[in-house]
Amino acid sequence: MPGAVGIAARSALAALFLLSLLAASAMAEVSFAKERVRLITASGGTHDLTVELAIDPEQREQGLMHRRQMAPNHGMLFDFGETRRVMMWMKNTYLPLDMLFIARDGTIRTIHENAVPLSEAIIDSGEPVAYVLELNAGTVKRLGLSPGDRLEGAGLPATERAN
Repeated sequence: MPGAVGIAARSALAALFLLSLLAASAMAEVSFAKERVRLITASGGTHDLTVELAIDPEQREQGLMHRRQMAPNHGMLFDFGETRRVMMWMKNTYLPLDMLFIARDGTIRTIHENAVPLSEAIIDSGEPVAYVLELNAGTVKRLGLSPGDRLEGAGLPATERAN
């Protein structure tokens, strides 16, 4: 019977390997459009960024998970399609991030700095928002961002309503 056990074990391992390949290919299929946006501080400073847009449920679910790096002055903008209280987490996210919780009109409402990689702790917007902008950790401090600053950018619903 050792041969039967060995065949069963190899079959189980092969099935597990195929499932992991399918999961990896499903994640790889998620693509993100890119957009230029501008952060404007209360003091009038402007900071141009390139963001990937996470608009549909699959994109929002994938987010920045499994990435090991993100270029400076890049980020990901999550559009929830409605204004609501948002809960984020860092599961499977290797990059420490700053999260900006943004109202429909583009105003930054709350900020969470230095989210801990791989943490499953819930990061709460604290109030209803329409968007979350994720940036490399330290960007908020480097750019001097604070609640009340604004996000603008061509084609973004927040800025079309704000202007």
